[in-house]
Amino acid sequence: MTIVLFIGQLLFAALFIASGIGHFAKLEAMTGYAQYKKLPAAKLGVMASGLFFLVGGILIVIGTYVDFGALLIAITLVLAAVIFHNFWKETDANTKMQEQIAFNKDLSLAGAALILVALVASGVVEGGDLLVNIGSISLFK
Repeated sequence: MTIVLFIGQLLFAALFIASGIGHFAKLEAMTGYAQYKKLPAAKLGVMASGLFFLVGGILIVIGTYVDFGALLIAITLVLAAVIFHNFWKETDANTKMQEQIAFNKDLSLAGAALILVALVASGVVEGGDLLVNIGSISLFK
């Protein structure tokens, strides 16, 4: 099962590492979108979310402070769902549907991240279970 857990770590973390890099690589475009969505301090918000995704993904893939990395991702995803994908405010049916899909995706990924936090915090997943682990698996234990 160690290899299955490692593949899961890689697949889950890859999305957030790539997204974190994208936040910085496309900082101006993403800041424009954040401003359009009326996020205060839009550039700072884009940089913070990019950093949370990047650090969270890296911590998960290297197997250290996995719970903290997953918590960073979960917090960012819930905030993004509510701030950027507020489908309930849309009047156009197509836009409403697209935003609801994005909202649901963000919440489901946040749920997966919180499951990872719970598995590590409860000791179900320990450092020895991971193929790669360069330090303590938990920040909160």
